[in-house]
Amino acid sequence: YVDIRYIIRIEKGEQMQNNSLPISFDLRSVRREYGLTVLCLHDKMQISKPTLIKIEKTGQIPFDSYANYAKRCPTLFPEKEKIMRKRWIELRKGGDFDAIAQQFHISPAVARIVRNRGIDKTDQINKYLNGRYEDLYDPWMMKDMKKAVDIIKELIRKGVKIRIIGDYDIDGVCSTYMLNRGLKRCGADVDFAIPNRIEDGYGINVNLIEDAYEAGARAIITCDNGIAAIDAVAHAKEKGMTVIVTDHHDIPYEEIDGKRKYKQSVADAIINPKQVECGYPYKGLCGAGVVYKFIQALYQSCGIPESEVKPFIEYAGFATIGDVMDLTDENRILVKIGLNMLAHTQNLGMRALLRANKLEYQKLSTYHVGFVLGPCINASGRLDTAQHAMRLLLASTEEEAEASASLLMKFNNERKAMTQENVEKAIAIVEKDMPDDKVLVVYLPECHESIAGIVAGKVRERFYRPAFVLTDGKEEVKGSGRSIDEYSMYDEMVKCSRYLDKFGGHPMAAGLSLKKENIESFRKAMNENCRLEDNDLIEKVKIDIVMPVDYATKEIVHDIEKLEPCGKGNEKPVFAARSTRITGIRVIGKTRCGVKLTLLQDDGLVMDGIFFTDPDVFIEDMERRFGTIEKDCLLAGNAEHTRLNLLYEPRINEWQGRETLQINIRDYC
Repeated sequence: YVDIRYIIRIEKGEQMQNNSLPISFDLRSVRREYGLTVLCLHDKMQISKPTLIKIEKTGQIPFDSYANYAKRCPTLFPEKEKIMRKRWIELRKGGDFDAIAQQFHISPAVARIVRNRGIDKTDQINKYLNGRYEDLYDPWMMKDMKKAVDIIKELIRKGVKIRIIGDYDIDGVCSTYMLNRGLKRCGADVDFAIPNRIEDGYGINVNLIEDAYEAGARAIITCDNGIAAIDAVAHAKEKGMTVIVTDHHDIPYEEIDGKRKYKQSVADAIINPKQVECGYPYKGLCGAGVVYKFIQALYQSCGIPESEVKPFIEYAGFATIGDVMDLTDENRILVKIGLNMLAHTQNLGMRALLRANKLEYQKLSTYHVGFVLGPCINASGRLDTAQHAMRLLLASTEEEAEASASLLMKFNNERKAMTQENVEKAIAIVEKDMPDDKVLVVYLPECHESIAGIVAGKVRERFYRPAFVLTDGKEEVKGSGRSIDEYSMYDEMVKCSRYLDKFGGHPMAAGLSLKKENIESFRKAMNENCRLEDNDLIEKVKIDIVMPVDYATKEIVHDIEKLEPCGKGNEKPVFAARSTRITGIRVIGKTRCGVKLTLLQDDGLVMDGIFFTDPDVFIEDMERRFGTIEKDCLLAGNAEHTRLNLLYEPRINEWQGRETLQINIRDYC
């Protein structure tokens, strides 16, 4: 459905106040109260009275009909005045849900959700629901794995100093920590360097190579970077250094005559499952996932017990969530095991960070890593140096751990304030200067470059369009991009690479640098090359099951927990309830963080629904839709005419040992 919210305007005739006619109206009440006869709703909205009122309807119309209505009656359906558009799509993949439910001891409803995830074969369903450590793929299947292990073992035997070059985000920090710990266990003379986001930029570069060489290192191993550093790797090789690249980013290429020509690195070994020649069955690992595979193979070759490899999953799982990887196949297993390990972590720094966020001894989910713990790790690399995050993981005393955790919390709070300020600026620029652009390129010269990606993500969410946020770097303009599912950002940047000095990434995110004078040319080129249709720019909300809220039970909620971990690529199940009657609204929380809705079912059952939103905006919308009198009745708890279609998620709320069913509302129309 398309959600349309418009204002009433007087075209001519007697003067009326804007609120004289209820925004959300019933045609019969319009006739009754104003003596107006509406001859045609969708075509001309003719009104048989001297007073000509332009009535612009609030409510929902079928999504597929909107474009047709807009062409026939542009005054009633003006494209630019539309505030929000979302398409709700019910997933209906067939299957014998009862048989699946019986075989795997789940409810038919959850069996349907599993099928909606595209999983149909018995062994796939079993791995999805019950994936174990033993189901992880053999690391030796990865291209160059044996070569890299042999090289490292030879370097260790000869006593060659090895320098790890990581990255400043969650994935890079976890990868660096894992490699450092894993190589030292094998007897390597190893240290690490993490690029400074401002001074060095992303990934290995000539300066970092020179620093490593001057420090006595004659071998470099990268993690979470290196695949695109063709020139830097060549420089290291010219100095006689051994280079191993471990990475997970897309392989860089040039497009020549419509064909991809992949760039070739001269590294001694490259471990990246995305290489065309790599036969590894799963391509979706993060950088720490690739490092885990390397350590697993190295330990096997060195005769180190498997029990010493498993603890690394805690960090591989953490990084998988933090780097927003698809929670499918092997990643599900890494994250599921990793979250259990994290809840009982032996790492003093991680334990201190859990304690600082009041999460110690709690059951952890992907939410806690993605939105609470992970941003603290990221914040140090954004506002200062990722060395602070490494100190947290390497802390050997409680005092060191507490100090590091406190510092990361401080950085994260500062980052939040900076982000909010720049998001507001970016939104204002888009609305004023580029309302019709399908690819948003926003230049915020004073934005801290470390938060450009976060701001781009917020802009993408606000407008549901691919978004780049650019800011002034030390020597040139730098930026980050965040995309939508329908738009492969890296591939589109390749087409406009003539305006860029450096770029890299994957379909959903990218980083770039360019000269200031090229910003406008880059924006125009990205939009001219853009092949997104209007339908692509309407956010799709996929509904797993349409059912009334009173059909939700504690048993179904417990079954839904078997679908965890949820996140990108394995989203939490979404339920929809049609035409649900709402009898009351109450603002909740000391900070007015949302509203509690009283939901009245057709059989008389009353349930509460929690909707975390701005209460004032929600109440104002109810008044627009249903009128002032009905809004007042909602606040009084005795409304009779309010019905909404709801997107919701049933949850169990635990309080003082008691479990109660709670309906969390995600959206409405």
